[in-house]
Parts: sequence; structure tokens; C-alpha cells
Amino acid sequence: MNKIKVLHILHAVGGVEVSVRLITENIDSEKIESVVLHGNKDTKISFFDDQKNPVRSYQAEISREINLIEDIKAIFQSFEIAKKEKPHLIHAHSAKGGIIGKIIGEFLSIPVLHTPQAYSYLSAESKWKKVAFLQIENFFRLFRNKILASSNSERNRAINDVGYKPQNALLFNNSIEPIETIQTLSIEKTWPDNYICSVGRPSFQKNIEMMVEVIHEIKKSKPEIHLVLMGVGFHSPNLDKVRRKIKEFHLQKNITLLDWTKREDIFYIIKNSMLYISTARYEGLPYSIIEALALKKACVVTDADGNRDLISNNKNGFVIFDQNVNEFADKILFLLDNETTRLKFEENAYKNFDANFNIYKTIRLLEEIYIENALPIKTGAKI
Repeated sequence: MNKIKVLHILHAVGGVEVSVRLITENIDSEKIESVVLHGNKDTKISFFDDQKNPVRSYQAEISREINLIEDIKAIFQSFEIAKKEKPHLIHAHSAKGGIIGKIIGEFLSIPVLHTPQAYSYLSAESKWKKVAFLQIENFFRLFRNKILASSNSERNRAINDVGYKPQNALLFNNSIEPIETIQTLSIEKTWPDNYICSVGRPSFQKNIEMMVEVIHEIKKSKPEIHLVLMGVGFHSPNLDKVRRKIKEFHLQKNITLLDWTKREDIFYIIKNSMLYISTARYEGLPYSIIEALALKKACVVTDADGNRDLISNNKNGFVIFDQNVNEFADKILFLLDNETTRLKFEENAYKNFDANFNIYKTIRLLEEIYIENALPIKTGAKI
């Protein structure tokens, strides 16, 4: 049987790596052949298909940061790999993968789907950087590609900010497999039994400083409040600032910072928490909140791209507008003190996950998108 060959291009770290692994491990390998091209300094773990067979993988100079020499080298390396593989479709992931994929797709006449997983211009802390990054996205919009957004908010950004036509902005929600109950923890538990939790590296995006302020506010009426923050160890540019803030507010006994650990440990910690929180400024569609829904957790989150696509206010959690610290703290206190509401939110959380973000159900949509947008099978890339 002829298959559509999809070349995934990415810097394989964090949620982007999780996304591609979930796709290759769940998409029907009888219809779709997956090939992965990732950075030579990122993951060392092989990619697999739905039959647990290794997926053919290549490495290039694809990195997170902008480096003109390495980026040019990555484009040439990726070009040669695409010429060799002759894919029917390129699926480019995140900002760097998107630029590389769009360039080689244009030169080789290969259709490209780009999943930003949170647009790069949203990460810019200065106005001029935001304008520059947005102009780059706008320029590459003119190439041979469509957006395959990871959330409805991201799709709206593609249309309203970047300028894609609605018919060229497709949607496939980030999705995960149902999570089996994790019974044990592989690391030492150093926090109390009653706690709330979050996953997020200290960075501009995750806005952990606000999270510390929220805990400071809650402590005024609930001195025993405790936050377990996971994912602190990798690429955390604001970690020192967060630690200073924790010390300033005397919260050393109220906040546990955990480095990167196994996903099973993260699941265990989320499952056994009272609730999940996010103070992010923006997201694509955050896997950590999808996991919280799958683990039946009520959530309190900021009204950010991605967050608002997962949490319906007063249904499976609370959505806080304008990064209001006092309101955020009040909603956490309300859920901690009102078990009936919290349990109702937990039930709704799982229903939302199962209906919209269970990859066993959603993967068929992605297969259809690939088939509809790929080159004809007998054609392949025009090399």
C-alpha cells in the first residue's frame, strides 16, 4: 500500500518533542510514514511509530536560539535530507522548525504545515523585538504553507495577527493518551500531603513571579498553603529572580521547586494534588493542563492563549483576567474550601479531556489533514 510520507522538522525539547512523539506513536503507520528531522544537541531518545518500530530520524544544526551560522547550516542540511527523502508533506514545529520547513518547502515545492506551539513574537519582552518577530512570521506566510494551529487561540493569532487566510489556518488540538494511574514516586517526597501544583520553567512566558505573589497572598489567610512547581531545571532564565522573590516573601517553606523529572512523577504529583494552576502569559495548548484534565483536576489559570481553550470559567475551573493576583488567590481559596464545587469541576475536567483532547479519538482528524494537504502519492517532492 502506498503511504503518504510526512517529514517532521523540529528542535526536540519540551512540549514540541512531546507533540511529535504523540503523533508518530499514534498515527496509522499503514497510511502515514513518519520521518523526523531534529537538532543534533537535543533528544537522544529514538522516535517510534504505532507498531513500536523506530521511526527514521536525522539530525541537523537546529537549535532553540538564533545563531546565523548554525541556522544557515541547518537549512542546507535539512534541504539535503528533504531531497533524499522526497516527502509528500512537511510538518514543521515551533518557530525554528517553521522557518526551516517553509524555506525548503518553497525550494522543493513541498506543501508545509506549520504548528507554532505558541508564536515566537509572544515571547518578546520588548516592543521592537515583538514587531521584528511578527514581521518575520508575516514574511514567511507568503511561502508555500498553511498553519496547523495547536489551539483555537493560536489559529486566531495566525489569522488576525500574522495575516493567514482562514482557509489556510487549520486546527488540530494538542492531544495526549489517557493517563494510567501512577502508584509510586521515583523521587523523594519533601512536601506536605495537601498541596497545589503547576508545571512551568521560570521564564517570561510562564510568569512564575506572579505565581509566587499569589502564594504570598493566599498565605495571609491559609498559612499552610504549599505549591509544588515542576519543570524548573531546564532553560529557566528567570530562576534567580523567582528564588529572590520567594525569599523576599518568606515562602521557602511554602514552595517546592523541582527540577525536570520523569513524566510519571509529574503525573503522580498532579494526580495527588488539590488542584492545578497556571499563571502563563501565553501558550500554544499546554500539555500540562491537558494532563491535569486527564487526571481529573480542577484548574485556576490566567486568560492566556491556550489556557482559555482548555478551561471553561466556572465549569472545570476558573479563568482569571488581567493577571489579577488577588482574584487568582481568592479562586484558589474558594476551591480549597468548597469540596462540592471542586469535585464537580474535576468531573467536568475529565469529560472535556475525553471529548476533545484524547489522541485515540483526535488522531484520525490529523490523518485526514495530512492526506488532504500532501502531494499526490505518486508525485512526492519535485526534486
